[in-house]
Amino acid sequence: MNNGKHFKIHVTLLAIVFIVFIWSVIKPSSYLDWLAEVSPGVVAIIVVVCIYNKFRFTTFSYFIIALLSILTFIGGHYTYSEVPLFNWIKEEFHLQRNHYDRFGHFIKGLVAIVIREILLRKTPLIKGAWLTGITISIVLAIAALYEIIEWLSTKISKGGKGAKDFLGMQGDRWDAQWDMFLALLGTVLTLLFFTKLHDKFLKRLNKE
Repeated sequence: MNNGKHFKIHVTLLAIVFIVFIWSVIKPSSYLDWLAEVSPGVVAIIVVVCIYNKFRFTTFSYFIIALLSILTFIGGHYTYSEVPLFNWIKEEFHLQRNHYDRFGHFIKGLVAIVIREILLRKTPLIKGAWLTGITISIVLAIAALYEIIEWLSTKISKGGKGAKDFLGMQGDRWDAQWDMFLALLGTVLTLLFFTKLHDKFLKRLNKE
């Protein structure tokens, strides 16, 4: 019965993600930038769906994957530097930039739960300092890889508008460092506040 209940939740999450994806592809700010931004989310969803019967994550991890995918699709639709809500925040609080990209990198720290789950279930690692350290390192490596891809996009396109929108520096030469720092901060806070909750989901999954 629990499996059926969880399955319905997973299908609902997938349906919500699909609806947001369809919305994001309708008249985005730039189709080239949209493709670059949403590709990681689309690949992640395809992989998760394909392995669903062989490796089923906890519902907590599926919620995180869905949330991060939706945030990616929103950023792809508007470009990260032009998301309306964060433009309003920028104007209301007289900020120098639209902070949606910074918010996105911070929230991406939630992926630490997904990484942690894979390590616990598919490697000999057990709960403790090594698991925490390796999880943080993997998330930082992913964040750094993303910054390298952004940098390469500007080199390949020779600084075209699409590449600048994808890069999203908004005039800040320390943008890459800020992004990686916020990913680190988000990861540490995620593990600090959500590890016990994740353990409960894992325990429940093992019983099923």
